Amino acid sequence: MLSGLSNDDKSALEALFNHFYPRLYHFSRSFLKIDEGVDDILQEVFLKIWINRKKITKPDTFNAYIYTITRNMLLNELRSRMNSQKAKEALLEKSVAEEFLLSKQIEYQELESMVTQIVAGLPERQREVFILSRSEGLSHREIAQKLQIAEKTVEYHIGQVIIQLRKQLGQLGISSLLYIAMFLHI
Repeated sequence: MLSGLSNDDKSALEALFNHFYPRLYHFSRSFLKIDEGVDDILQEVFLKIWINRKKITKPDTFNAYIYTITRNMLLNELRSRMNSQKAKEALLEKSVAEEFLLSKQIEYQELESMVTQIVAGLPERQREVFILSRSEGLSHREIAQKLQIAEKTVEYHIGQVIIQLRKQLGQLGISSLLYIAMFLHI
């Protein structure tokens, strides 16, 4: 495939795409933790390979080469997203009345405090699973390995915590439901 690629064979690029795309897609999703933008990044990866096709001479290092390109482009995307988020926050800060922002911050802190109290009252295993999932950002698989339990058990515990939070925060109204949706990634 690589020799065909260096000879401007577009079918070789298509074969490389068909071979590597699924692997790179899963790699990219695990890296970014979201689907949005992955296709665009991978198109850029293959475009870069096409542009540099004459320079690719070592088939034994191509796998590392394509993953390195992908990783670098993912890092660039993460940096861009972080900068974009910071810019949005700065604009919001300047455009919204200070009293409103303070009010929202207090409301968020109150909800966070209530969630912390509810979580503190949970059975130990549920609390432990919830903290590893939401506070430390571990995946279900990572939690299962760390606690030496089944992934289905992790899912069950998280489901129970969410039910408990919804039940206890339900009386607070829409803002708590929005908090649950944002904080718990439901």
